[in-house]
This record gives sequence, structure tokens and C-alpha cells, in this order.
Amino acid sequence: MSEQAQFELFAFWRSSAAFRVRVALNLKGLSAHEQNIDLDADEQRGTEFLKISPLGSIPALVQDGHEPLTQSLAILEFLDELQPSPPLLPSDLYGRARVRSIASMCAADTHPLIVPRVKKYLQETGGFDGAAWRAWQIRWLGAGLAAVEQRLASAPETGTFCHGDEPTMADICLASIVAITRVFKITIPDVPTIDRIMTACDPHPAFMKADPKRQAGAPK
Repeated sequence: MSEQAQFELFAFWRSSAAFRVRVALNLKGLSAHEQNIDLDADEQRGTEFLKISPLGSIPALVQDGHEPLTQSLAILEFLDELQPSPPLLPSDLYGRARVRSIASMCAADTHPLIVPRVKKYLQETGGFDGAAWRAWQIRWLGAGLAAVEQRLASAPETGTFCHGDEPTMADICLASIVAITRVFKITIPDVPTIDRIMTACDPHPAFMKADPKRQAGAPK
């Protein structure tokens, strides 16, 4: 690309999905002006934001003159095609499928169970109090990370990162789930491979810059 693309990113400081997009933008050397959508104040259900993201989901990425992009995995693939270097997917067919699978285990199978709209439904119709909600979070975050651990620990393709020795879409999505466990002070035991991979992700500048605690609006 001859010129750096400029975007508007609708996000919230602790959003796991917004974290993924921040990391990808950082890895690609792309910039975005961030607009805060306060999930705690239910701003994602506001009329204007629903025009951008009909499900009221975070994040949304907007480039002037184009339809808003929603769904973090789709946005990651878009950014990878827009700016191919460094790649978020391996060059081989099997490798790309493996990385997409691990990414989906985190972003499609695990994360949707602990988002605000699920919490609201369980509290309003399921009688969940704070303790029940926390138990729900621990149950499903733990189940998701245990499954990813099993996949990573048994595969020769696992390297410094989830697939080889450079971060991919799989690492972005895995780190986004770990980031949420840290925000909510939830410890998931017996995931040594994930713990090792996170020691490579945590000091990486693209991941550090995207850390929820570093975002505007995060508690001090």
C-alpha cells in the first residue's frame, strides 16, 4: 500500500472483539480513530449505532465511502487482504484452515457466551445474580480455553505462537479471550501451552498497545 489507510473504530475498552481488531491494526501498521461505545451504559442499543451495527455488536470499522464492517473475524480477514504484510494467516492451505479453526474456537464458540446481551438475558429472565453470572463466565471461558489447550498442546505446528513462530489470527483471538479473563480476574488453570504462548504475546508491541487496561475509559 502506498498510503496508510485511516479508519474509524467503534469500540469499548474491555471488548474482547475490539481488542482483536486493535491488535490487527497495530500489526499491520494501520491507524484508526476510536469512538467509544459504552457497553455498560447500553450505548450499543442506541438508534445511531444500530444503523452502523444492526446487532448492536462491538466492534465496527468504518472507512469513508464504504459500508461499515462488523464481526471481528471478518474485519481481521479484511485487514489481512488490505495489507498483506505481515500476514495473519499462513501461506499453506492446511495452515490457514488450522489458524481459522483456532480463531473460531475463541471468537465464535467461547466469547459469544459471555457478552453483555447474554448477561442481561440471564439476569432478567434466568434469575442470575452476580455469583451465578461469574460461575457462568468461569464455566465457559474455562471450557473454551481447555479445548484450545488440547488442540495446541498436541500439534507439531504449534511453535512460539499458536502456529509457528510469528503471531497469526489464532494468537489474536486467543489473546482476546485471555484478556477478558484478566479483566474479570478469572484464572483458568492447567493451560500450560496457552500460558507459554501468552508470554510471547504479552510483550509484543501490537498486543501491548491493544491491552484493555491501556484504552481510554478503562478503570485506573
